[in-house]
Amino acid sequence: MSKKDLIAVGFMLFALFFGAGNMIFPPALGQAAGENMWLAIAGFLITGVGLPVLAVIAIARTGNDLQQLASRAHPVFGIIFTIVMYLAIGPFFGIPRTGTASFEIGVTPFLPETVDRSVMLAVYTVVYFSISLWLALNPSKLVDRIGKLLTPLLLIGLTLFFVKSIWTPMGDIQPPTDAYTDAPFFKGFVDGYLTMDAIAALVFGIIVIQAIQQKGITNKKQLTKLCIQAGFVAASGLTLVYVSLAFIGASSVQAIGYRNNGGEIISQTATYLFGQAGTIILSIIIMLACLTTSVGLLSSCASYFSKISPKLSYRMLAIVMSCFSAFTANVGLTKLISLSVPVLIIIYPLAITLVALSFLHDYFRGKQTVYIGALAGTFLVSIVDGLKAAGFDVSSILHVYEKTLPLFEQGIGWLTPALIGGVIGLLLNKTNRVTRTERKVS
Repeated sequence: MSKKDLIAVGFMLFALFFGAGNMIFPPALGQAAGENMWLAIAGFLITGVGLPVLAVIAIARTGNDLQQLASRAHPVFGIIFTIVMYLAIGPFFGIPRTGTASFEIGVTPFLPETVDRSVMLAVYTVVYFSISLWLALNPSKLVDRIGKLLTPLLLIGLTLFFVKSIWTPMGDIQPPTDAYTDAPFFKGFVDGYLTMDAIAALVFGIIVIQAIQQKGITNKKQLTKLCIQAGFVAASGLTLVYVSLAFIGASSVQAIGYRNNGGEIISQTATYLFGQAGTIILSIIIMLACLTTSVGLLSSCASYFSKISPKLSYRMLAIVMSCFSAFTANVGLTKLISLSVPVLIIIYPLAITLVALSFLHDYFRGKQTVYIGALAGTFLVSIVDGLKAAGFDVSSILHVYEKTLPLFEQGIGWLTPALIGGVIGLLLNKTNRVTRTERKVS
Protein backbone atom coordinates (compact mmCIF):
# COMPACT_ATOMS: atom_id res chain seq x y z
CA MET A 1 0.00 0.00 0.00
CA SER A 2 1.11 3.55 -0.71
CA LYS A 3 1.39 6.05 2.14
CA LYS A 4 -1.58 7.88 0.68
CA ASP A 5 -3.74 4.74 0.81
CA LEU A 6 -2.56 3.97 4.34
CA ILE A 7 -3.41 7.46 5.56
CA ALA A 8 -6.82 7.16 3.87
CA VAL A 9 -7.52 3.93 5.80
CA GLY A 10 -6.35 5.63 9.02
CA PHE A 11 -8.67 8.57 8.33
CA MET A 12 -11.51 6.14 7.64
CA LEU A 13 -10.89 4.46 10.99
CA PHE A 14 -10.83 7.86 12.70
CA ALA A 15 -14.12 8.79 11.00
CA LEU A 16 -15.70 5.51 12.17
CA PHE A 17 -14.60 6.17 15.76
CA PHE A 18 -15.34 9.85 15.80
CA GLY A 19 -18.88 10.42 16.94
CA ALA A 20 -20.84 11.69 19.89
CA GLY A 21 -18.69 10.40 22.73
CA ASN A 22 -15.50 11.81 21.28
CA MET A 23 -16.88 15.33 21.59
CA ILE A 24 -18.89 15.28 24.82
CA PHE A 25 -16.76 13.41 27.36
CA PRO A 26 -13.31 15.12 27.18
CA PRO A 27 -14.71 18.65 27.89
CA ALA A 28 -16.71 17.28 30.83
CA LEU A 29 -13.58 15.52 32.10
CA GLY A 30 -11.60 18.75 31.73
CA GLN A 31 -14.11 20.80 33.72
CA ALA A 32 -14.37 18.25 36.53
CA ALA A 33 -10.64 17.37 36.69
CA GLY A 34 -9.47 20.98 36.58
CA GLU A 35 -5.85 21.21 37.71
CA ASN A 36 -5.59 17.40 37.53
CA MET A 37 -6.68 17.39 33.88
CA TRP A 38 -3.39 16.07 32.50
CA LEU A 39 -3.39 13.02 34.78
CA ALA A 40 -7.05 12.36 34.06
CA ILE A 41 -6.67 12.64 30.28
CA ALA A 42 -3.66 10.29 30.40
CA GLY A 43 -5.88 7.58 31.89
CA PHE A 44 -8.65 8.46 29.44
CA LEU A 45 -6.31 8.01 26.46
CA ILE A 46 -5.46 4.44 27.51
CA THR A 47 -9.06 3.20 27.31
CA GLY A 48 -10.32 5.80 24.82
CA VAL A 49 -7.49 5.53 22.27
CA GLY A 50 -5.00 2.77 23.07
CA LEU A 51 -7.54 0.04 23.74
CA PRO A 52 -9.63 0.65 20.57
CA VAL A 53 -6.49 0.46 18.42
CA LEU A 54 -5.45 -2.77 20.16
CA ALA A 55 -8.95 -4.14 19.55
CA VAL A 56 -8.66 -3.48 15.80
CA ILE A 57 -5.27 -5.20 15.79
CA ALA A 58 -6.73 -8.13 17.75
CA ILE A 59 -9.40 -8.64 15.09
CA ALA A 60 -6.72 -8.38 12.36
CA ARG A 61 -4.54 -10.96 14.11
CA THR A 62 -7.37 -13.47 14.39
CA GLY A 63 -8.76 -12.68 10.95
CA ASN A 64 -12.24 -13.20 12.38
CA ASP A 65 -15.15 -11.16 13.65
CA LEU A 66 -16.11 -10.43 17.27
CA GLN A 67 -18.33 -13.49 17.73
CA GLN A 68 -15.60 -15.88 16.61
CA LEU A 69 -13.10 -14.16 18.90
CA ALA A 70 -15.43 -14.35 21.92
CA SER A 71 -16.30 -17.97 21.08
CA ARG A 72 -12.78 -18.95 22.09
CA ALA A 73 -14.19 -19.01 25.62
CA HIS A 74 -17.38 -20.84 24.62
CA PRO A 75 -19.77 -20.68 21.63
CA VAL A 76 -22.68 -19.67 23.90
CA PHE A 77 -20.63 -16.89 25.48
CA GLY A 78 -19.53 -15.83 22.01
CA ILE A 79 -23.04 -15.18 20.77
CA ILE A 80 -24.40 -13.70 24.04
CA PHE A 81 -21.43 -11.35 24.48
CA THR A 82 -21.59 -10.24 20.84
CA ILE A 83 -25.33 -9.57 21.01
CA VAL A 84 -24.90 -7.49 24.18
CA MET A 85 -22.06 -5.53 22.58
CA TYR A 86 -24.05 -4.82 19.42
CA LEU A 87 -27.11 -3.75 21.42
CA ALA A 88 -25.02 -1.46 23.65
CA ILE A 89 -23.22 0.27 20.81
CA GLY A 90 -26.34 0.11 18.67
CA PRO A 91 -29.98 0.92 19.49
CA PHE A 92 -29.68 1.00 23.29
CA PHE A 93 -26.97 3.63 23.75
CA GLY A 94 -24.52 4.24 20.89
CA ILE A 95 -26.92 5.15 18.07
CA PRO A 96 -29.34 7.24 20.20
CA ARG A 97 -26.40 9.14 21.67
CA THR A 98 -25.35 10.37 18.22
CA GLY A 99 -28.76 11.99 17.90
CA THR A 100 -28.88 13.60 21.35
CA ALA A 101 -25.26 14.81 21.18
CA SER A 102 -25.69 16.37 17.74
CA PHE A 103 -28.89 18.07 18.97
CA GLU A 104 -27.17 19.35 22.11
CA ILE A 105 -24.19 20.75 20.20
CA GLY A 106 -25.72 21.58 16.83
CA VAL A 107 -29.25 22.79 17.59
CA THR A 108 -29.59 23.85 21.22
CA PRO A 109 -27.39 26.99 20.92
CA PHE A 110 -29.80 28.43 18.34
CA LEU A 111 -33.03 27.76 20.25
CA PRO A 112 -34.82 30.67 21.97
CA GLU A 113 -35.31 30.31 25.72
CA THR A 114 -39.10 30.20 25.27
CA VAL A 115 -39.03 27.07 23.06
CA ASP A 116 -39.83 23.69 24.63
CA ARG A 117 -36.59 21.77 24.07
CA SER A 118 -38.19 18.37 24.63
CA VAL A 119 -40.53 19.01 21.70
CA MET A 120 -37.68 20.23 19.51
CA LEU A 121 -35.60 17.17 20.46
CA ALA A 122 -38.49 14.92 19.41
CA VAL A 123 -38.82 16.66 16.05
CA TYR A 124 -35.06 16.64 15.49
CA THR A 125 -34.63 12.94 16.30
CA VAL A 126 -37.41 11.96 13.89
CA VAL A 127 -35.71 13.87 11.06
CA TYR A 128 -32.18 12.79 12.08
CA PHE A 129 -32.93 9.07 12.29
CA SER A 130 -35.04 9.19 9.13
CA ILE A 131 -31.95 10.44 7.28
CA SER A 132 -29.79 7.80 9.00
CA LEU A 133 -32.23 5.09 7.93
CA TRP A 134 -32.37 6.36 4.34
CA LEU A 135 -28.58 6.31 4.06
CA ALA A 136 -28.36 2.85 5.65
CA LEU A 137 -31.00 1.47 3.27
CA ASN A 138 -29.48 3.09 0.20
CA PRO A 139 -25.77 2.20 0.17
CA SER A 140 -23.74 4.85 -1.55
CA LYS A 141 -20.40 6.59 -1.26
CA LEU A 142 -22.03 9.60 0.37
CA VAL A 143 -21.07 8.62 3.91
CA ASP A 144 -17.50 7.72 2.84
CA ARG A 145 -17.13 11.04 1.08
CA ILE A 146 -18.44 12.94 4.07
CA GLY A 147 -16.05 10.99 6.32
CA LYS A 148 -12.99 11.59 4.15
CA LEU A 149 -13.79 15.27 3.78
CA LEU A 150 -14.85 15.65 7.38
CA THR A 151 -11.78 14.14 9.04
CA PRO A 152 -9.15 16.69 7.91
CA LEU A 153 -11.61 19.59 8.25
CA LEU A 154 -12.56 18.49 11.73
CA LEU A 155 -8.94 18.14 12.83
CA ILE A 156 -8.10 21.57 11.39
CA GLY A 157 -11.17 23.12 13.03
CA LEU A 158 -10.46 21.63 16.45
CA THR A 159 -6.80 22.63 16.20
CA LEU A 160 -7.87 26.24 15.58
CA PHE A 161 -10.34 25.88 18.45
CA PHE A 162 -7.53 24.72 20.75
CA VAL A 163 -5.07 27.42 19.60
CA LYS A 164 -7.73 30.11 20.12
CA SER A 165 -8.41 28.87 23.66
CA ILE A 166 -4.67 29.29 24.44
CA TRP A 167 -4.24 32.59 22.58
CA THR A 168 -7.26 34.16 24.28
CA PRO A 169 -7.72 32.22 27.55
CA MET A 170 -11.26 31.87 28.86
CA GLY A 171 -10.06 31.83 32.47
CA ASP A 172 -7.91 30.09 35.03
CA ILE A 173 -8.09 26.32 35.45
CA GLN A 174 -10.01 25.51 38.61
CA PRO A 175 -9.28 22.98 41.42
CA PRO A 176 -10.45 19.40 40.73
CA THR A 177 -13.86 18.15 41.84
CA ASP A 178 -15.23 14.81 43.07
CA ALA A 179 -13.23 11.67 42.20
CA TYR A 180 -10.69 13.66 40.20
CA THR A 181 -9.25 14.99 43.46
CA ASP A 182 -7.76 11.75 44.82
CA ALA A 183 -7.38 9.43 41.82
CA PRO A 184 -7.58 11.47 38.60
CA PHE A 185 -5.66 8.95 36.48
CA PHE A 186 -7.90 6.00 37.35
CA LYS A 187 -11.07 8.12 37.11
CA GLY A 188 -9.99 9.13 33.60
CA PHE A 189 -9.24 5.47 32.81
CA VAL A 190 -12.82 4.47 33.69
CA ASP A 191 -14.26 7.55 31.92
CA GLY A 192 -12.66 6.25 28.72
CA TYR A 193 -15.21 3.42 28.80
CA LEU A 194 -17.93 5.95 27.97
CA THR A 195 -16.61 6.61 24.46
CA MET A 196 -17.59 3.01 23.58
CA ASP A 197 -14.71 3.04 21.09
CA ALA A 198 -13.22 -0.27 22.25
CA ILE A 199 -16.58 -1.92 21.61
CA ALA A 200 -16.85 -0.09 18.29
CA ALA A 201 -13.35 -1.30 17.37
CA LEU A 202 -14.39 -4.93 17.83
CA VAL A 203 -17.34 -4.24 15.52
CA PHE A 204 -15.54 -2.03 12.98
CA GLY A 205 -12.28 -4.01 12.93
CA ILE A 206 -13.45 -6.20 10.07
CA ILE A 207 -14.21 -3.07 7.99
CA VAL A 208 -10.58 -1.93 8.30
CA ILE A 209 -9.34 -5.41 7.37
CA GLN A 210 -11.54 -5.47 4.27
CA ALA A 211 -10.37 -1.98 3.24
CA ILE A 212 -6.74 -3.16 3.36
CA GLN A 213 -7.52 -6.46 1.63
CA GLN A 214 -9.13 -4.55 -1.24
CA LYS A 215 -5.65 -3.14 -1.95
CA GLY A 216 -4.41 -6.70 -2.59
CA ILE A 217 -2.92 -7.36 0.86
CA THR A 218 -3.70 -10.92 1.97
CA ASN A 219 -0.64 -11.95 4.02
CA LYS A 220 -1.71 -12.10 7.68
CA LYS A 221 1.51 -10.63 9.08
CA GLN A 222 1.49 -7.77 6.56
CA LEU A 223 -2.22 -7.18 7.23
CA THR A 224 -1.57 -6.86 10.95
CA LYS A 225 1.35 -4.50 10.35
CA LEU A 226 -0.78 -2.22 8.15
CA CYS A 227 -3.61 -2.28 10.72
CA ILE A 228 -1.12 -1.10 13.35
CA GLN A 229 0.04 1.73 11.09
CA ALA A 230 -3.53 2.76 10.20
CA GLY A 231 -4.40 2.55 13.89
CA PHE A 232 -1.52 4.90 14.68
CA VAL A 233 -2.94 7.46 12.21
CA ALA A 234 -6.39 7.21 13.81
CA ALA A 235 -4.93 7.27 17.33
CA SER A 236 -2.94 10.43 16.57
CA GLY A 237 -6.11 12.20 15.46
CA LEU A 238 -8.13 10.99 18.45
CA THR A 239 -5.38 12.02 20.88
CA LEU A 240 -5.27 15.51 19.38
CA VAL A 241 -9.06 15.79 19.69
CA TYR A 242 -9.24 14.51 23.27
CA VAL A 243 -6.38 16.58 24.68
CA SER A 244 -7.64 19.74 22.96
CA LEU A 245 -11.21 19.32 24.18
CA ALA A 246 -10.13 18.41 27.72
CA PHE A 247 -8.03 21.58 27.92
CA ILE A 248 -10.89 23.66 26.54
CA GLY A 249 -13.21 22.20 29.18
CA ALA A 250 -10.68 22.78 31.97
CA SER A 251 -10.21 26.44 31.05
CA SER A 252 -13.91 27.20 30.44
CA VAL A 253 -15.34 27.37 33.96
CA GLN A 254 -14.86 31.11 34.54
CA ALA A 255 -16.34 31.89 31.13
CA ILE A 256 -19.42 29.63 31.04
CA GLY A 257 -19.61 28.03 34.49
CA TYR A 258 -20.01 24.33 35.26
CA ARG A 259 -22.38 22.55 32.85
CA ASN A 260 -24.41 19.33 32.95
CA ASN A 261 -22.63 17.61 30.08
CA GLY A 262 -19.89 17.98 27.50
CA GLY A 263 -22.34 18.87 24.76
CA GLU A 264 -23.29 22.08 26.55
CA ILE A 265 -19.64 22.86 27.29
CA ILE A 266 -18.40 22.53 23.71
CA SER A 267 -21.29 24.48 22.17
CA GLN A 268 -21.05 27.37 24.64
CA THR A 269 -17.27 27.62 24.44
CA ALA A 270 -17.51 27.71 20.63
CA THR A 271 -19.84 30.69 20.90
CA TYR A 272 -17.60 32.35 23.49
CA LEU A 273 -14.42 31.95 21.44
CA PHE A 274 -15.67 32.48 17.89
CA GLY A 275 -19.10 34.06 18.17
CA GLN A 276 -22.13 32.92 16.20
CA ALA A 277 -20.13 31.98 13.09
CA GLY A 278 -18.00 29.53 15.07
CA THR A 279 -21.09 27.95 16.56
CA ILE A 280 -22.66 27.44 13.14
CA ILE A 281 -19.55 25.82 11.64
CA LEU A 282 -19.06 23.58 14.67
CA SER A 283 -22.72 22.58 14.56
CA ILE A 284 -22.57 21.50 10.92
CA ILE A 285 -19.38 19.48 11.38
CA ILE A 286 -20.64 17.75 14.53
CA MET A 287 -24.01 16.87 13.04
CA LEU A 288 -22.32 15.32 10.00
CA ALA A 289 -19.81 13.46 12.21
CA CYS A 290 -22.58 12.03 14.36
CA LEU A 291 -24.64 11.16 11.29
CA THR A 292 -21.86 9.15 9.64
CA THR A 293 -21.28 7.25 12.90
CA SER A 294 -25.01 6.64 13.25
CA VAL A 295 -25.24 5.21 9.73
CA GLY A 296 -22.18 3.01 10.28
CA LEU A 297 -23.55 1.62 13.56
CA LEU A 298 -27.04 1.15 12.18
CA SER A 299 -25.73 -0.72 9.15
CA SER A 300 -23.37 -2.89 11.22
CA CYS A 301 -26.02 -3.83 13.79
CA ALA A 302 -28.71 -4.59 11.21
CA SER A 303 -26.24 -6.70 9.20
CA TYR A 304 -25.18 -8.72 12.24
CA PHE A 305 -28.68 -9.50 13.51
CA SER A 306 -29.93 -10.40 10.03
CA LYS A 307 -26.93 -12.73 9.76
CA ILE A 308 -27.70 -14.64 12.98
CA SER A 309 -31.45 -14.62 12.28
CA PRO A 310 -31.99 -14.86 8.51
CA LYS A 311 -35.79 -14.66 8.91
CA LEU A 312 -35.33 -11.01 9.95
CA SER A 313 -34.41 -8.95 6.92
CA TYR A 314 -31.75 -6.24 6.99
CA ARG A 315 -34.37 -3.66 5.92
CA MET A 316 -36.82 -4.55 8.67
CA LEU A 317 -34.12 -4.55 11.35
CA ALA A 318 -32.77 -1.19 10.19
CA ILE A 319 -36.27 0.33 10.38
CA VAL A 320 -36.96 -1.10 13.85
CA MET A 321 -33.57 0.02 15.21
CA SER A 322 -33.99 3.52 13.78
CA CYS A 323 -37.41 3.91 15.40
CA PHE A 324 -36.19 2.50 18.71
CA SER A 325 -33.12 4.77 18.65
CA ALA A 326 -35.26 7.84 17.95
CA PHE A 327 -37.46 6.94 20.93
CA THR A 328 -34.49 6.26 23.23
CA ALA A 329 -32.73 9.48 22.21
CA ASN A 330 -35.57 11.52 23.68
CA VAL A 331 -34.59 10.73 27.25
CA GLY A 332 -31.94 13.43 26.76
CA LEU A 333 -28.16 13.36 26.67
CA THR A 334 -27.50 13.58 30.43
CA LYS A 335 -30.01 10.81 31.23
CA LEU A 336 -28.80 8.62 28.37
CA ILE A 337 -25.23 8.84 29.63
CA SER A 338 -26.28 7.94 33.19
CA LEU A 339 -28.24 4.92 31.91
CA SER A 340 -25.31 3.66 29.84
CA VAL A 341 -22.68 3.90 32.59
CA PRO A 342 -23.64 0.71 34.54
CA VAL A 343 -23.79 -1.39 31.37
CA LEU A 344 -20.44 -0.12 30.10
CA ILE A 345 -18.79 -0.67 33.49
CA ILE A 346 -19.88 -4.33 33.27
CA ILE A 347 -18.95 -5.12 29.67
CA TYR A 348 -15.90 -2.91 29.09
CA PRO A 349 -13.57 -4.88 31.42
CA LEU A 350 -14.70 -8.06 29.63
CA ALA A 351 -13.76 -6.48 26.30
CA ILE A 352 -10.36 -5.41 27.70
CA THR A 353 -9.70 -8.94 29.00
CA LEU A 354 -10.75 -10.53 25.71
CA VAL A 355 -8.45 -8.24 23.71
CA ALA A 356 -5.54 -8.93 26.09
CA LEU A 357 -6.10 -12.70 25.83
CA SER A 358 -6.09 -12.49 22.03
CA PHE A 359 -2.54 -11.10 22.15
CA LEU A 360 -1.43 -13.82 24.61
CA HIS A 361 -3.30 -16.57 22.73
CA ASP A 362 -0.19 -18.25 21.31
CA TYR A 363 1.64 -18.21 24.65
CA PHE A 364 -1.00 -20.31 26.42
CA ARG A 365 -1.81 -22.17 23.19
CA GLY A 366 -5.36 -20.86 23.06
CA LYS A 367 -6.59 -23.06 25.90
CA GLN A 368 -10.30 -22.56 26.48
CA THR A 369 -9.94 -22.86 30.27
CA VAL A 370 -7.67 -19.77 30.31
CA TYR A 371 -10.31 -17.71 28.49
CA ILE A 372 -13.05 -18.97 30.81
CA GLY A 373 -11.04 -18.37 33.99
CA ALA A 374 -9.90 -14.85 33.08
CA LEU A 375 -13.32 -13.73 31.84
CA ALA A 376 -15.10 -15.26 34.85
CA GLY A 377 -12.73 -13.48 37.25
CA THR A 378 -13.33 -10.21 35.42
CA PHE A 379 -17.12 -10.60 35.44
CA LEU A 380 -17.31 -11.35 39.18
CA VAL A 381 -16.01 -7.85 39.85
CA SER A 382 -17.39 -5.86 36.91
CA ILE A 383 -20.96 -7.01 37.63
CA VAL A 384 -20.69 -5.65 41.18
CA ASP A 385 -19.23 -2.36 39.91
CA GLY A 386 -22.07 -2.11 37.41
CA LEU A 387 -24.78 -2.83 40.00
CA LYS A 388 -23.24 -0.23 42.29
CA ALA A 389 -23.28 2.35 39.47
CA ALA A 390 -26.94 1.48 38.82
CA GLY A 391 -27.83 2.25 42.44
CA PHE A 392 -28.29 -1.29 43.77
CA ASP A 393 -27.27 -2.10 47.34
CA VAL A 394 -24.23 -4.38 47.07
CA SER A 395 -22.53 -3.02 50.18
CA SER A 396 -21.83 -6.47 51.68
CA ILE A 397 -19.91 -7.58 48.57
CA LEU A 398 -18.26 -4.18 48.20
CA HIS A 399 -16.93 -4.43 51.75
CA VAL A 400 -15.18 -7.71 50.91
CA TYR A 401 -13.84 -6.48 47.57
CA GLU A 402 -12.53 -3.21 49.03
CA LYS A 403 -10.49 -5.12 51.61
CA THR A 404 -9.15 -7.84 49.33
CA LEU A 405 -8.80 -6.48 45.79
CA PRO A 406 -6.01 -4.08 44.78
CA LEU A 407 -7.20 -0.97 42.88
CA PHE A 408 -10.88 -1.78 43.49
CA GLU A 409 -11.68 1.71 44.75
CA GLN A 410 -10.01 3.10 41.62
CA GLY A 411 -12.42 1.17 39.36
CA ILE A 412 -10.10 -1.55 38.07
CA GLY A 413 -10.42 -4.14 40.82
CA TRP A 414 -11.27 -6.71 38.14
CA LEU A 415 -7.62 -6.86 37.02
CA THR A 416 -6.33 -9.16 39.79
CA PRO A 417 -9.24 -11.67 39.56
CA ALA A 418 -8.74 -11.77 35.78
CA LEU A 419 -5.08 -12.68 36.22
CA ILE A 420 -5.85 -15.25 38.93
CA GLY A 421 -8.67 -16.76 36.86
CA GLY A 422 -6.41 -17.08 33.84
CA VAL A 423 -3.68 -18.79 35.87
CA ILE A 424 -6.21 -21.20 37.42
CA GLY A 425 -7.52 -21.99 33.95
CA LEU A 426 -3.98 -22.73 32.76
CA LEU A 427 -3.30 -25.01 35.76
CA LEU A 428 -6.61 -26.84 35.31
CA ASN A 429 -5.76 -27.49 31.69
CA LYS A 430 -2.37 -28.90 32.63
CA THR A 431 -3.93 -31.05 35.36
CA ASN A 432 -6.53 -32.45 32.96
CA ARG A 433 -3.81 -33.17 30.41
CA VAL A 434 -1.74 -35.08 32.99
CA THR A 435 -4.79 -37.04 34.09
CA ARG A 436 -5.65 -38.02 30.52
CA THR A 437 -2.02 -39.09 29.95
CA GLU A 438 -2.09 -41.26 33.08
CA ARG A 439 -5.33 -42.91 31.94
CA LYS A 440 -3.80 -43.72 28.55
CA VAL A 441 -0.73 -45.26 30.22
CA SER A 442 -2.84 -47.36 32.58
